[in-house]
Amino acid sequence: MKFAVRAITLDLDDTLWPFAPIGARIERVLDAWMREHSPATAMRFPAAEMRALRERVAEENPRFAHDLGAVRRMTLERALRESGSDPALAGAAYEAFFEARNQVECYPDAIDALARIAAHVPVAAVTNGNADLDRIGLGHHFRFNLCPREHGAAKPDASIFHAACERLGCAPGEVLHVGDHIEMDVLGAARAGLRSCWIDREAREWPHDDIRPDLHFDTLAALADWLDATSPRLPKAVTA
Repeated sequence: MKFAVRAITLDLDDTLWPFAPIGARIERVLDAWMREHSPATAMRFPAAEMRALRERVAEENPRFAHDLGAVRRMTLERALRESGSDPALAGAAYEAFFEARNQVECYPDAIDALARIAAHVPVAAVTNGNADLDRIGLGHHFRFNLCPREHGAAKPDASIFHAACERLGCAPGEVLHVGDHIEMDVLGAARAGLRSCWIDREAREWPHDDIRPDLHFDTLAALADWLDATSPRLPKAVTA
């Protein structure tokens, strides 16, 4: 399929890198941090109990459903308080979490593909997560990173897609959203009027008949190949 693409919005977790190893690392790092700085909390809330507490905090605070960082901070404060420790330690614990959260290992094709894609069109991250692209070292490929904490609503809400399109200076139909998640990325983007590209690295079956992705690839490199074949590259910046 060929159509004009003026800009791309790109999901991050499980599109540029797998999230499962990050989630496992976060649990190990936080458990080790608590064992060193608040042993009572580590004993009261080992990894599985801390995970369950975070789920309860999220359920009890639906107004923060779009702000994963706020939920994480509230969880840490509550774990420290309920274990008889100092809730003020939550700030340092959160920083340990955030450092671990931004230690990512991209899919083998992803970094080169991202550079190739950004050579064709402006790219913006639209993510429900809280990754810091500058910490990760990929920020130079993106015009901006739009997350629910900043915007106030998460995918698949149409407003976050529309806000990204507005910042890119494009109509929704001129923007291709790229991601792995069927509901959050493909259906959310399509219902918001964007073009959609499903990156499916697991050979899943598409489950819907009424809406289908405009593009369907098993790697980000395949999308870069498609852009190479269908779109001109951006002019290189001229330096004095």
